[in-house]
Amino acid sequence: MTQPKENLPPETAADFNIDNLRPVLREYLGAPVRNLEVRSTTGGQSNPTYFVTADDWRGVLRKQPGGVLAKSAHAIDREFRVLKALHGSDVPVPEPYTYCDDAEILGTPFYLMEWLEGRVVYQYSMPSIPKEQRIELFDSMAKVMAAIHKVDFRAVGLGDYGREGNYFQRQLRVWSGLWDQYRKGDDDNPALDEIIVWLNERVPESELIALCHGDYRFANTLVHKTEPRILGVIDWELSTLGHPLVDVAFNTMAYDVPPEVNGGIAGLDIAELGVPTREDYLERYYAYAGSTERLSNFHRVFGMFRGSVGSAGVQIRGEKGNSTLPDSARIGRMMALAYAERGLAIARQD
Repeated sequence: MTQPKENLPPETAADFNIDNLRPVLREYLGAPVRNLEVRSTTGGQSNPTYFVTADDWRGVLRKQPGGVLAKSAHAIDREFRVLKALHGSDVPVPEPYTYCDDAEILGTPFYLMEWLEGRVVYQYSMPSIPKEQRIELFDSMAKVMAAIHKVDFRAVGLGDYGREGNYFQRQLRVWSGLWDQYRKGDDDNPALDEIIVWLNERVPESELIALCHGDYRFANTLVHKTEPRILGVIDWELSTLGHPLVDVAFNTMAYDVPPEVNGGIAGLDIAELGVPTREDYLERYYAYAGSTERLSNFHRVFGMFRGSVGSAGVQIRGEKGNSTLPDSARIGRMMALAYAERGLAIARQD
């Protein structure tokens, strides 16, 4: 979401009739649009995202992809709602502008939001960030994650954003059901089947509830162009009310997976990279969040479980031609297996 339009290649032109957007922009801006340019962003496996330039105005458009596979997937309306609730809070987010549920305009519902001038860091090893800034940027990530979990979700109008109580049981049921939908046979991903059994036998007792992002990692944030701090948190489609340590588990799984799996750092020399150890990073989060509960192997395996199922969904969308990336079927398959195998390895440590 941060590439300037002059750096976008010609093949990233919008895949819909951009003139259909003119009436929406006219209503929002209060004036007709003379010069309209729309370019799709690169990267990402989920909701298509576009840079929009309308005369002197700039914004970002997020829409659902075609051929949505599951009713709860690609929740554009939930993204817009949570952005509205959080804008102006301690959680940095782009300002949401307007939401359109009329699928006839662009083929799916969509919304417009602020175009933040930042950069996306895809690798936890941070090759694009000066070494002396990496600890500070990790610290910013921990601080923002804690801010998300400390939001008074009832006060900001998100009291009904998810169900309270029995979070792990419900999530296990929902994501296991998605896996039943995605799987191609009983031997499709046996490690995933094994960790589902393991998780169901070890559901912890905890009443802790918070607003959770659901996919909080560097690639879903915008980093300030020169400073080591997070400028905005994006991609809220998996957000809900849940257990905050699930966010923490997903956020820290980079320590358990290699660079080719969502930019992980397993196997790399962390000290040489200048990034914090997992323990140091977690202590920073606990301090910012005032957390009394600590990350356990259950939470870590649960994160791998969700990562594996989600990646299987990416694979299926790629095979059906509903993905934003041409190689998503292969990447989704690779990540689904990698997450499940690593999750099983963690489970076997107990």
